[in-house]
Amino acid sequence: MSEGSTISGTRTTVREHEGDLVVESAEVVAEDVVVLTLVDPDGDSLPPWTPGAHVDLILTEDLIRQYSLCGDPSDSRTIRVAVLRSPDSRGGSALVHDRLRTGATVRVRGPRNHFPLIASPRYIFIGGGIGITPILPMIAEAEASRADWQLYYGGRSRASMAFLDELTRYGDRVTLVPQDELGLLDLTTILGDPRADTLVYCCGPEPLLAAVEERCATDWPVAALHLERFAAKVSQAPAGGERSFELVLAGSGLTLTVPPDKSVFQVIEEAGVSVLGSCHEGICGTCEQVVLDGEVDHRDSVLSESERAANDAMMVCVSRCSSDRLTLDL
Repeated sequence: MSEGSTISGTRTTVREHEGDLVVESAEVVAEDVVVLTLVDPDGDSLPPWTPGAHVDLILTEDLIRQYSLCGDPSDSRTIRVAVLRSPDSRGGSALVHDRLRTGATVRVRGPRNHFPLIASPRYIFIGGGIGITPILPMIAEAEASRADWQLYYGGRSRASMAFLDELTRYGDRVTLVPQDELGLLDLTTILGDPRADTLVYCCGPEPLLAAVEERCATDWPVAALHLERFAAKVSQAPAGGERSFELVLAGSGLTLTVPPDKSVFQVIEEAGVSVLGSCHEGICGTCEQVVLDGEVDHRDSVLSESERAANDAMMVCVSRCSSDRLTLDL
């Protein structure tokens, strides 16, 4: 995979890699869930990654989807993603299931990680449906570090829950909650013992994430909860409507205007400045840029509250500026 543009953020500096990979295997591991194992066509090593990372699958020029890596970070030959065929698919998951068979080629960009596993003596992992994918390598790392951890994994039914065979190795550290047998995850019990030495990691559908956020908001320590979303949170526009502001691209020597009806990303792109983007919903982190000056109106679903407060990075696809001028290191 070839290297692309460098993006500097508040957490890490990411060197984007992009190239064509070959599907070594495509295995159905649960109802409507296929796992793709991808390799370099020339047998070269793939870029390193850490638990919580994801990649873009560039399925067509206008169809890009993000999928969490769920393999072994120490394996430099392969990467693995799991894809759920969504009943309301806009084309991405259906294309993966129908066309990416063994031997097929797909363009891949990344990896990048906005959901990193922070070192801790104790973890509570909560996975809902396909949200188990980023958590798989996390629990392997937690186990290797001898941390105390528990996984609570919910799904519609056992048949719909991927990776059950892989999880059996962990014994009673894993609690399976098929909804058709046991109902929903009991978050009151799972999160009923707030502890300063414990981090909570959760990935899954929005109702689960919202419920976990609500449970942790009152009693859990600040920054204990770490989430990854499949879809953007609903962001409310200002009561008076959007406003225009001045955009300074320090590295390009340009001063531009962002009108109410265009995003910062659109204005940058229209000015002829190269900027990476993918989801355009504020959930993947591809478009993150360093902020040098100005007050950011954060509307993404990637940055934590402390990262937002630092005001030194933004997702230019959705976030705007609440001051008159915004200066980016671009």
